[in-house]
Amino acid sequence: MQRLFDTNVFGAARVIQAVLPGMKRRRRGHIVVISSVMGLQGEGAGGRALGLLGVPPPRPPRPRLIATAGIVFNDVYAASKFAVEGLCESLAVQLLQFNIYISMVEPGPVKTDFELKLMEEVARDEFAGADADTVRYFREVYVPAARDIFATLGQSPEEVAEVVARVVASPRPAFRTQTNALYTPLVALKYADPTGELSVRSLHRMLFRHGSLLRLSMA
Repeated sequence: MQRLFDTNVFGAARVIQAVLPGMKRRRRGHIVVISSVMGLQGEGAGGRALGLLGVPPPRPPRPRLIATAGIVFNDVYAASKFAVEGLCESLAVQLLQFNIYISMVEPGPVKTDFELKLMEEVARDEFAGADADTVRYFREVYVPAARDIFATLGQSPEEVAEVVARVVASPRPAFRTQTNALYTPLVALKYADPTGELSVRSLHRMLFRHGSLLRLSMA
């Protein structure tokens, strides 16, 4: 958990902190941070199995300004992306006074060898200390759904890079840009109901009660 936050949150904050003085002196700048749809919706589907279940998180990459980026069983990862979203949204307001833009690029599932390897590893893990029901839900519900979502909704790294390039080149960049239009309806559930009940209960039913229909709809 600490390593994940060191990379996703504190790493991004340190780099932003390092570049801001020069941008403020010049009265212009553009900071692009790769966030995630997991920073908008903590209960969706499709991502990295890095949760409190007991799955050991992989060693994170070196911190960088354009960093990579929740979902069921991805609570800690989602929390780190929520933190980045809050940090940057707060900064965006004050930095406009210096003509400095912050852009959050928010991918959904991205198909990479890293994700495939991670899914293989967690499928074999014994999860010592986790209760049997949670392990069963993880293996029988989450893992198949995550594989289907990556196969159906996942983008290539090149597709995400094209969106990043457009954001970087924009003369008046938006604060928030999602890279995958197919994932937008799941995120929209959160904002359709201010109580949060619609998104939580809808996604619970989709995953735990109607998983076969979810997989059929994506086939």
